[in-house]
Amino acid sequence: MKYIAKNIALSESKDSIVVAIFENGTLSKNAQILDDLTDGAITKLVQSNEVKGIQGEILTLRHLPNYTAQRVFVVGCGKKSEITERQYKILMAKLIAEVKKTQTVELVNYLTEIEIKDRDLSWNIRFAIEMIEESLYRFDTCKSKKSDESAVLNSVIFDIEEKQQSQAEQAIKQAQSIALGVSLAKDVANLPPNICTPVYLAEQAKALAKKSPLIKTTIIGEKQMAELGMTSYLAVSQGSCHEAQMSIIEYRNHPNPNAKPIVLVGKGLTFDAGGISLKPGEGMDEMKYDMCGAASVYGVMNAIAELQLPLNIIGILAGCENLPDGNAYRPGDIITTMKGLTVEVLNTDAEGRLVLCDALTYVERFDPELVVDIATLTGACVVALGAHNSGLISSDETLAEDLLVASKETTDKAWRLPLSEEYQEQLKSNFADLANIGGRWGGAITAGAFLANFTDKYRWAHLDIAGTAWKQGAEKGATGRPVSLLTQFLINQAK
Repeated sequence: MKYIAKNIALSESKDSIVVAIFENGTLSKNAQILDDLTDGAITKLVQSNEVKGIQGEILTLRHLPNYTAQRVFVVGCGKKSEITERQYKILMAKLIAEVKKTQTVELVNYLTEIEIKDRDLSWNIRFAIEMIEESLYRFDTCKSKKSDESAVLNSVIFDIEEKQQSQAEQAIKQAQSIALGVSLAKDVANLPPNICTPVYLAEQAKALAKKSPLIKTTIIGEKQMAELGMTSYLAVSQGSCHEAQMSIIEYRNHPNPNAKPIVLVGKGLTFDAGGISLKPGEGMDEMKYDMCGAASVYGVMNAIAELQLPLNIIGILAGCENLPDGNAYRPGDIITTMKGLTVEVLNTDAEGRLVLCDALTYVERFDPELVVDIATLTGACVVALGAHNSGLISSDETLAEDLLVASKETTDKAWRLPLSEEYQEQLKSNFADLANIGGRWGGAITAGAFLANFTDKYRWAHLDIAGTAWKQGAEKGATGRPVSLLTQFLINQAK
C-alpha cells in the first residue's frame, strides 16, 4: 500500500474520497465544502434523515452533481471532539470494509481534520494506517486456493496543511514500519508447528541479517547451549526431535558504538504440548502460538531496521519445543540453570520460565542498558486481565513507567502487576533453590517473580502476552502484539 500526505483540494479528487459528518447532521469542514460543490447533496441526505452522523455509520455516494470523484464515503463520527482512539480505529476498520466492496484504487482521506481525544495529526495518520493494514491482512500461506477477497485499493492520500508535511511524513514512516513488524510477527506465529520449528525460526532471524547491513545474527544450537551450561533450556527441549535454537539478532546503529544495548528476549516455544504434564486436548492446536513472544521480537527487529533508530538493540528468539516423550523431563526432576540456581520441576507445562531464565542469564554478557522479556507465559494472566491488556512486571520503576507510556501512546495496552518479596515465598522448594511454579494463586506474578531471580545484573521488565498475542474462535489468528508497544518504546528511547 502506498501512503502519501499532501494538501489536496476536494475538486482535484477523481477516484474516491472520505469525509466526516458528526451527530445531529453537523458537517465537517470538508464535508461542508463538498456540500457546497454539489448543490447541497449532503444537506439533503441529512434533512431526509438518511445520514445522522452516528458513530460508525457509513454511506457510499456515487455520481454527485457537479463533482468528478466516482465515490464519496460519508462517515459518521459521533460527537465532535469526543472521538476516542478506540472509536476511531473501529471507524477506520468499518470504512475499509466498505471500500473493499468497491473498485476504489485511490482513496483521499479527509478524516485528518477529525480531532481524536488527546491526540494530534500524527496519531490520526498512524492509527489510520495501522487499521488499514490490519483490515487488509490475510494469512492464506497454507491454503491450496488463495483468498479471492482482495481489495484493489493501492494508495491512500492524507489531506494535510503544507506546514504539517514533515510531521505527516514521519507519522507515515513510523506507521508503515510498525505495520510491517506486526504483519511479519503474525505471519510467523500463524504458521503451523510442523513448518515453524525452532530451526525455521532461526532461519528467519538469519534472513533478516541479509536484509539489513545494520543487523548481525548468531545462532546458538544445543551443543553450544550444553557447553554454556544452559541445562534448564535444554531440559525443556529434550522431549522433542526438533533441536532447540536460540537466535541472537544484533542491531547496531548508535552514534556511540560502545553504547550499552537494549535487549528484547522472546519466548519461542514453537509448540507446547505441556510435556509430561500434558495439556487438555481441546484448544491444544493454539499452542503453536506459544512462540508469539519470539514472533513479536522478530517483528520489532524488522520495524527498527526500517526506521534505522540510532540505538543498539539485541533481539533474542528463544526457540524450543515442549513435547512428551521417553526422553522428556519429568515432574520431580531437579535441574541446574545457567546461573547455577537449582529448580525443582513441579509442572513441565511451566516450561517458558525454564527457557527464559537461561536466556536471561545468557544476555548478561552484553552488559545491557535494560532487558525486556516477552512471553505467552501464564493462563493466570489471561484470567486476571483478559484479552485486552498484557501483564507488565518490573523491578525498575522508570522502565515500567516508560513501557506503560508507550502502551498508552499506541493503545497496545499493558497493566502493571505487583512484584514483592511475598511472592518469592510461594516459589520455595524443600529440595532445590526454587520450584518452577508457585501454586494456584497469583500465577502470573509468581511466574514473573521466578524470572526476577535471574535479572539482578540489569534493569528488567517482563511482558506476559498470553491473553493478547492471539485471538480465538471465528477470528482465530495472531494479533502481532506487542510489536506496536515495543517499537514505540524504542522510538521514545531514541529520543
